[in-house]
Amino acid sequence: MDKLTLADKQAQFDEFFMIGHDIPVNVNLVGQDAHVPPPKELESVMPYAFRIAGEMAAIEAQALRPLRNLGDQAAALTDYLNHQARKIDLMMSYILQQQDDEKYRFSSVKFGGGGVVVAAAHPIEMGSIAELKLFLTEEAAAVFCFGEVIACQQQEDSYHIAFIFRSIREQDQELLVRASLHLQTQQLRQRAQEKR
Repeated sequence: MDKLTLADKQAQFDEFFMIGHDIPVNVNLVGQDAHVPPPKELESVMPYAFRIAGEMAAIEAQALRPLRNLGDQAAALTDYLNHQARKIDLMMSYILQQQDDEKYRFSSVKFGGGGVVVAAAHPIEMGSIAELKLFLTEEAAAVFCFGEVIACQQQEDSYHIAFIFRSIREQDQELLVRASLHLQTQQLRQRAQEKR
């Protein structure tokens, strides 16, 4: 990614759907020259809670997949297991929320699979690298990754800082894509109900 131009990074950032939604994001600036581990090595620097959350989501998906082939007999069992998985997700969400450090907390303006835009009181220099923690309360999940500032635009009383994901696990990027689409579906349903 270091060899990409700012225009290339902006195009890559814009490839993904972004949803305007407020989620807590921790932004810990690590400097422009900081080593950003490639996605394969990201888990070695990732807080343990984020590592096990990803593994638990993968195990859950694998465990429910074989039940789909059992047909109607498995419906009750699948419902039961989904409820158990939801309880585990809620507990994991609580554990992940403990990783939310107030001194690094920002609120997102929008997010998606390519990056996140946060509202900040002060500008952040272009090219700055940060450890990012995104907390998806609605999904009972959180993501740890590295981002790079590719835009800093002044708004009325704040700055909108756009971070492109420099290093993110594939399953976490997929989680952000699913979460953004899920939130969009909820927003569309809510608008449809308000029009009635």
